Amino acid sequence: MAAYDDRDGKIWMDGKLVEWRGANVHILTHALHYASAVFEGERCYNGKIFKSTEHSERLIHSGKLLDMDIPWTVEQINAAKDEVLKANGYTDAYVRAIAFRGAGDEMGVAALANPVRLAIAAWEWGAYYGDAKFKGARLDISKWKRPSPETIPSEAKAAGLYMICTMSKHAAQARGCSDAMMFDYRGYVAEATGANIFFVKNGEVHTPKADCFLNGITRQTVLQMLRDMQITVHERHIMPEELEGFEQCWLTGTAAEVTPVGQIGTYNFEVGELTKRVATEYEKLVRS
Repeated sequence: MAAYDDRDGKIWMDGKLVEWRGANVHILTHALHYASAVFEGERCYNGKIFKSTEHSERLIHSGKLLDMDIPWTVEQINAAKDEVLKANGYTDAYVRAIAFRGAGDEMGVAALANPVRLAIAAWEWGAYYGDAKFKGARLDISKWKRPSPETIPSEAKAAGLYMICTMSKHAAQARGCSDAMMFDYRGYVAEATGANIFFVKNGEVHTPKADCFLNGITRQTVLQMLRDMQITVHERHIMPEELEGFEQCWLTGTAAEVTPVGQIGTYNFEVGELTKRVATEYEKLVRS
């Protein structure tokens, strides 16, 4: 594939479709300097975006948490996503909506006078972790921790919150890993850099309590699936030393979908039957 700024196609920007290569912003765009941006990652299966409305609602909520009132409704955002898919001829694709403070009258930390802009792009994107879906991803353990919700709006899917995730993933890749698992500010197991995490022990599922990181839409979907399957689920704080006792592990996220984990640091996990079942059931659900 060509670089992301050099492709054919259409991108929706501020109410209209523009040529892919012309979807540009000014160098003094506030979001570029101060990370005043929120976004969504979504997948389209067989021509339908999975939980499109929930993603649009979260985008607007994330904007409000950053003092950005996005000037489009949920219905308008949903329609714009569908327009992008149709314009590019996609039936299976990844969709990225991003709302951000643009260039305007102010160029300091505060920029309430600057316009809030919205752009939506889509592209074909395969498995986020490659062949890890079959043999299990290998994760490093990050030195960076998810911060306290008293220091960041942890409920927002905000661009600035991913800085330590990028750094963590770069370090993991340098060690030959696919990703990194992060602890939170208290030392509990939190999540991967862009996906939530689940563990299995004695047929029961354990997952970190989402009280300082994003409670992913895929995470919520899988939790409901597990309950429907009558699998016991424990949402709780998980200590690092518990990793040794877990038998299976998987990641969830729009990009990750349901991806098995084979190793975290020195801890090994099997790609077991429950993990495979959850991945299969999720695939059926999103394509139903």
